[in-house]
Amino acid sequence: MKPSPARSTNPVYFLPKSVGIWLACGFLSMALLHLLCCSPRGAQEAVFTQVLQYADDTYSKFRSRGGGQRCDYSEGRWVWAPGHARRYNATVCDVKEAQDCLRNGRPDTGYLDWRWQPAGCRLPAFDPAAFLSAVRGKHVAFVGDSMSRNQAESLVCLLTAASPYRVVHRDPVRYKRQFMRWAFPTHDATVSVYWAPYLARATGKSENYSMPYNLVHLDALGDRWASDADTMDVVVLAANHWMLNPAVYHNGSEVLGAHGHPELNHTEIGYAAPLRQAYRMSLERLSSGRSRTVVLATFSPTHFENNRMDDPTACDKKEPYKEGEKELNSMEKELRRIVVEEAEAVARRNGPSGAVRFEVLDVTKLAAMRPDGHPGPYMNRDPFANGVPQKMPTDCLHFCLPGPVDTFNEILQQILTKRQ
Repeated sequence: MKPSPARSTNPVYFLPKSVGIWLACGFLSMALLHLLCCSPRGAQEAVFTQVLQYADDTYSKFRSRGGGQRCDYSEGRWVWAPGHARRYNATVCDVKEAQDCLRNGRPDTGYLDWRWQPAGCRLPAFDPAAFLSAVRGKHVAFVGDSMSRNQAESLVCLLTAASPYRVVHRDPVRYKRQFMRWAFPTHDATVSVYWAPYLARATGKSENYSMPYNLVHLDALGDRWASDADTMDVVVLAANHWMLNPAVYHNGSEVLGAHGHPELNHTEIGYAAPLRQAYRMSLERLSSGRSRTVVLATFSPTHFENNRMDDPTACDKKEPYKEGEKELNSMEKELRRIVVEEAEAVARRNGPSGAVRFEVLDVTKLAAMRPDGHPGPYMNRDPFANGVPQKMPTDCLHFCLPGPVDTFNEILQQILTKRQ
């Protein structure tokens, strides 16, 4: 008969598995209850943001294993991410002063604590070294209106974290900044801004704000950018807002019609047809000459409450809109749709094996959800130093730098590197 095994003098107690699970759930529930009831809002958001991010990342990995679908950056939500957009000093990288909100005394900085979370994938933070590697030896040109310049200045500031730059050309009229060029010698890369708010050749108000309207020639491109087109390796087109301004449109010496000026006794042509024609003409020019990537940025909506540009509270919201809180209006949808359709049409015409890539930088939704990211009255230095006036100039169109427009360049980086 075998001897029975010796018994331990230190008894060990085991809980049934089901009891352990219930106890763990109980402790977790108590922790969440404490978080909701007794913790500051920032701590609550930090925890739930991490939980949601874990779910997003898990779903993204699941999708990539299941077929590797392309990430759609145009859909998503803004999630709280403390410090995410605090990446540079706009004064040091010499942005337009009207968008340097911290320099101008904006006291709230919560608009810098959000990041864009696409549905089902992760948008990586901007990597300046990787971007410069992707555009080594290339000319990156931003062609269009002041939102185009806003994005270009954001890009230059983001890149300074990885490489010094020098200004190759500065507009002689400092506040206009209609043509700027920066060089990054370590990578033989250049970034340029071309003021072309109609893409087409235009005179009038776009050159002199005292003029009542613009004269736009839909049979010719803007002279400066068109003459440099053959030097451009990456072209970002963004020209939407000025199409809404009063203008008379020409084809050679023939007047095609006008928009926004019924007293001129011309046929009302609207904004949609001229926008299509301007993009179509621009894309035709960029379809030849050299291998390049052409990126069409969609419309970035304004947030002027009651359409007032002189109200100091026109865009004083302190947080992004939540999903469904603010819908695009019909005009904003149409402006976006035209750009997307023209990009798709030129891609079909050139075919998948063409030397030119055509991509859409679809920022309409993510920009529409950021009423908190504009300079507002802080387009000027210390605007309330002498009290709060009833009227004052406000900017609810452009974004503060740093700010939400940096996300445009995070997406641009993914566009440029996805086929590297």
